[in-house]
Amino acid sequence: MQTAGGETVASAGVPATAVLPDAGFVAAMDAAQVGIYLLHNGLFLYVNPFLAEMFGYRADELVGQRGPLDLLLVEPQALCIGERCSGGQPVPLREYSATHKDGSVFPVSMGMAPASPGGCELIVGTVLDLGAQKAAEARIRELADFDALTGLPNRRLLHDRVRQLLAGAERDNSSFALLFFDLDHFKRINDSLGHSVGDELLCAVAHRLAGSVRRIDTLARLGGDEFVLAMPGIPAAAAIDVARRLLEECNTPFTVAGHDLTVTPSIGVAICPQDGRDIETLLRNADAAMYKAKELGRNTFQFYTAEMNTATLERLMMESGLRRAVKQQEFALHYQPLVSLQSGLIIGVEALVRWQHPELGLIMPDRFIHVAEEAGLINALGDWVLCEACRQAQAWIEAGLPPLLMAVNVAPEQFRQGGFVEAVAGALAASGLDPTLLELEVTERTVMHDADSSIGTLTALHRMGVELSLDDFGTGYSSLAYLKRFPVGKLKIDRSFIRDLETDADDRAIASTIVSMGRNLRLTVLAEGVESREQLALLRGMDCDMAQGYLFSRALPAAQITELLRQQPFLHKE
Repeated sequence: MQTAGGETVASAGVPATAVLPDAGFVAAMDAAQVGIYLLHNGLFLYVNPFLAEMFGYRADELVGQRGPLDLLLVEPQALCIGERCSGGQPVPLREYSATHKDGSVFPVSMGMAPASPGGCELIVGTVLDLGAQKAAEARIRELADFDALTGLPNRRLLHDRVRQLLAGAERDNSSFALLFFDLDHFKRINDSLGHSVGDELLCAVAHRLAGSVRRIDTLARLGGDEFVLAMPGIPAAAAIDVARRLLEECNTPFTVAGHDLTVTPSIGVAICPQDGRDIETLLRNADAAMYKAKELGRNTFQFYTAEMNTATLERLMMESGLRRAVKQQEFALHYQPLVSLQSGLIIGVEALVRWQHPELGLIMPDRFIHVAEEAGLINALGDWVLCEACRQAQAWIEAGLPPLLMAVNVAPEQFRQGGFVEAVAGALAASGLDPTLLELEVTERTVMHDADSSIGTLTALHRMGVELSLDDFGTGYSSLAYLKRFPVGKLKIDRSFIRDLETDADDRAIASTIVSMGRNLRLTVLAEGVESREQLALLRGMDCDMAQGYLFSRALPAAQITELLRQQPFLHKE
């Protein structure tokens, strides 16, 4: 073999005719950060330091001793050394599995091209270590297909696998189940213990659920506290057993950050093909079934039905219409009289909202209030009701009617919103209404949700002069200790205790107890839902202060209520 200066040097396995390129080439290749070699008759004539280090050898252990076939896990013909490179054709970069001197295997990319330095037929090749690149690609695939928090398949990978299940179900005329999980009251964990504990709990739930399903099943996290389980070969009957087993798995408390936490799921089940033949339909229907499970009390499962899909579409249309209605103020207030049982005088009215839908006509609140709450529209709607009620009360005074109490229901979200006290003050200021003529009705559940915070809000309103009433009394979980501290002036007996007052001794006992307690606490007591003279007589016998209900009047538009206020038709009537 000749050196770069042209001197012939003998080397084992290397013909004396093999000539190395000049010193400049060798110096440049020695500095390269990619593996480079020269090949003659299948053996290395030259390897640069980067290539030798890549494979864990010294250069003299490779030159004249080994060739590419000794370092790669391929069949000899795969490199096409004799066929293509020796024939003057380059071999493009290809990926191979290479063996390190220590026996480990790693991926490389190798390419070759013919060369003729000094008239000697050689092959020049390059080798790239693909280990870091492959690791990065694997990490990218992991990030693309798996949830970063729990390690479960994410929405993208779930869609891919469900599409495969759909193709198999169509081909084999088979079925599979899709279960949609949502953890009940998970937000309370984040709010009370922090998001880090919430994240740990999600990981614990994911781990337990993953250990309870088959290897062929796909358990994915969609985001938040939502999970989906796709189970091939599972008909409806088998899905029942699966759902029950998973509910039982979650009933065992999770130990997270020193806390024993119990979190239950609500599960919706959709079966392919009867509940959908594409991923979007199946997910939508399983989600609808899950919400039905929540409506039934949570910690249970429900199967999808066509009726549920209709209800879901109606709800979406209702929400869309409500958003338009809030912007265009398609609402109106009707008013129901509040009557003194002692005199029969109408001493106040309760404002009740109605939706004047441009196509469906007048829609009652029981059809849209819960949708407004879920859609985050209740604050805007509640603020409008408050302002309109105050305006109407002042308008009656300016029309010459005696001042009367205007009662306005306050939704839980509205009561807890920041700036609620300021919103009330703004409505009073805009209308000019005396604060003592406004009564805000809040439910037991609303004020007991965060009793200490509620006391602060109620106290601020009381200091402003606003009257406060505890609505639906007897159906919540008021503590009498808190009731004593709440600056409320009125208790409203829930209509559920009035409905069977004539026939149910227990209802009479409850109503009588509430009246007696209210009197002892120096509170006014009003009975809701009075519909018969018998009920009225019983309430008068209990010394109940006020009543409202269909016996007196339904809720009426302002113009009709104006006539009632002028006529006072219930004076001295039984």
